[in-house]
Amino acid sequence: NVRIETPLGGMQVRSGQTTAADLGLPAYPGAQVSPDSEGDKSADVRMGFGQWQMHVDVVTYTTPDAQNKVVAFYKNALGRFGDVLSCQGNHPVGTPTVTSAGLTCSESNSHVHVNGVNVEDDNDFTLRAGSKHHQHIFALKSSGQGTRFTLIEMQLPSGGSGDSGNSD
Repeated sequence: NVRIETPLGGMQVRSGQTTAADLGLPAYPGAQVSPDSEGDKSADVRMGFGQWQMHVDVVTYTTPDAQNKVVAFYKNALGRFGDVLSCQGNHPVGTPTVTSAGLTCSESNSHVHVNGVNVEDDNDFTLRAGSKHHQHIFALKSSGQGTRFTLIEMQLPSGGSGDSGNSD
């Protein structure tokens, strides 16, 4: 755990304690939390400087089940946050191509690389739900047998480039 406090704001990073439930999602039945290449099983990052606040939670799991079963489970689970996008890199697969809250597969403010997943990589399949400022993401990772996947919740600051300034 790392915590930095200054008069202007601060940052806190916790690793190894985040679960799917912390992201508002169910854990896939029988899936095990899995460490990334650096040995971290999960991360909870919070940064705040005055009104500018960002929070990212990440956890990676593995299961012996087939990818299509895991994708169907999380497509259903993400429905609690609204429309669910299927994305190959930053391109939509099927419909919808944008959520009712305005989230697309290619958000300029969502360049995030966590636990070996770059959510803007053309090779990564993701499911996304929510808005531009509060996203829930399921990212499928290639693995030899079974399925390895990462769950991400991002609460991003409003007011970025090209942003109307509206918050959700």
